[in-house]
Amino acid sequence: MTETIIETLARFACGTRFADLPETVVEETKRVLLDSVGCALGGTGNPKGRIGIDYGRILGGSGGDATILGTADRVSAVGAAFANAELMNALDFDAVLPPGHVSPYVIPGALATGESLHGPGEELITALAVAHEISYRFGKSMDWTRDTEDGKVSVSAVLGYTSSVFGAAAAIGRLRGLTADVVASALGIVGSISPVNSHRSWMNHAPSSTIKYTMAGAVAQTAMTASFMAELGHRGDLQILDDAEYGYRRFIGTKRWVPGNLTDGLGTDWRYPAENSYKPYPHCRVMHGLFDALIDLMEQNDLKPEEIEALRAWGEGWIMLPVWLNDSIGHVHDGQFSVKHGLAVAAQRIPPGPAWQDPNLVFSPAVLGLMDRIAFDAHPDYVTAIARHPASRPSRIEIDARGTTFTAERQYPKGSPSPDPSSFMSTDELIAKFMVNAAGVLAKSQAEAAVAAILGLEEADDVSHAVRLLGTADRSPAGIA
Repeated sequence: MTETIIETLARFACGTRFADLPETVVEETKRVLLDSVGCALGGTGNPKGRIGIDYGRILGGSGGDATILGTADRVSAVGAAFANAELMNALDFDAVLPPGHVSPYVIPGALATGESLHGPGEELITALAVAHEISYRFGKSMDWTRDTEDGKVSVSAVLGYTSSVFGAAAAIGRLRGLTADVVASALGIVGSISPVNSHRSWMNHAPSSTIKYTMAGAVAQTAMTASFMAELGHRGDLQILDDAEYGYRRFIGTKRWVPGNLTDGLGTDWRYPAENSYKPYPHCRVMHGLFDALIDLMEQNDLKPEEIEALRAWGEGWIMLPVWLNDSIGHVHDGQFSVKHGLAVAAQRIPPGPAWQDPNLVFSPAVLGLMDRIAFDAHPDYVTAIARHPASRPSRIEIDARGTTFTAERQYPKGSPSPDPSSFMSTDELIAKFMVNAAGVLAKSQAEAAVAAILGLEEADDVSHAVRLLGTADRSPAGIA
C-alpha cells in the first residue's frame, strides 16, 4: 500500500537522528531557540504576554514540571506550552520563516515536553529541527503571504500560519517516544482540529484583534492535544493531506497546493535554515527595511525627531491594508503593526527591544505627534524586486529637516539570509538581542548562563537545567504587579 504524506512526515519525525543533522541545521536550530526564548522573556511585561501567563497558570495548574519562561511557575507541559507560545509572540519580535511566524507555534510544546521528561539536548535539537523543516515545507506548498500575479500584488483571500501545527505535533510526539504509527495518527488528528487561517480577516480590520494572525498559544495547545489523543488511542485521518478535494488543503482555504514540496528530499535536503529570518526590531517584519534606513539616517546625521518636518516612506507593496495603515493607537498592540507609528518610534533613537512597546513611549506626544508628519506608499519597484529574490523588501526613506532632504534606501532588511552578506544576523547579534530581552527579568549572570546552555545544548544530558535558567525566583515576571 502506498505510504501517505502523513505517514512520510511521521517516519521523518521519528526516524531522524541527531547524527543525521548537518552542522548548519544544528546551529540554526540552537540560534532560533535562543532567539525565541529571549523574545518570551521580553514579552513578560507585554499585555498579550501577561494574559498568556495567566491562562497558562489556569490551564497548567500548580506543582507541575514545566517552566513558564520569565516566572517561577512550574505547571503542566500543556500549560507551559500555551503560556510560552503567547510570550514568544507577544512583542512580534520572533523569527520569520515561511509560511510566516513558525517558532512560537512549534517550539513551546517541544520545550515543555523536553523539560518535563528531562530529555537530552540532542533530542530537543532534533525535534525542533524536524518541526521547523516540516512547517517550512507547508509554507512552500500553500498560498504565499507575499505574492504577485500578472505583475501586480496578489493577496489571497485566506492566509495564515496554522499549518505549523503539523511540525509542532511531530516534535512533541518524537520527544514523547511515540512510534511512527502513533505520530502519524497525531498528525492526522492535528490536521482535523487545526485552528482556522484567520490572518486575512485580521489584516482587513482596524483596530485589529490582539489574537493577531492566530493565537500562538492555541496552536501549541492543539499540537499537544493531538499528540496525547493519539497516544491514548485516537486514530487520525492518514489521508488528510493526500485528498486535495476534501482534505486539509480544502478546509484550510489554500488555493495553491504543491504536496510534492512536503516530501521531496525530506530528510536529506534540509531547506529551512536558508530562509529563516530574525527580527532586530519588535515590530512587524514588513517595516524592518524602512527602520534600517531611517535609523541610519538619524544617527549618521545626528537628527533629532523634533527636527523632522516631513518623513516620506515607500515599502512593502502588499500592506496597503487597514492593520498597517491604522493610525489610531489605542493599545500597545496597535503599535506593532502601524506603519506611521512604527516609523515615529524608530525616529526616537531608542535602542530596539521591549522599550519600544513601553506604554510611556507608545502613547507619548513625541511619537503620536510625529505620526502626523509621516506619509507612506508602496515602493514602485516592489513587484519586480521580489520576483528577482524573495528576500527583497525594497524600502526608501526621505526626511525633510534643516532645510534639506535626507534619503536612504534598502533592498534586504537586517536579519534576512540574502545575497547581501551584511543582512545576515550573526550569533553574536542574537546573543546581544537576547540580553536586551532578558534585562530586568533575569540577572545578567543568569542570562549569560542561559545563553551558554542553549548554544551548548547538544552536550546536555537533561534539558530541564537549561530551561530552568530561563525562570525566576519570584513567581511574578518582571513588570507585572
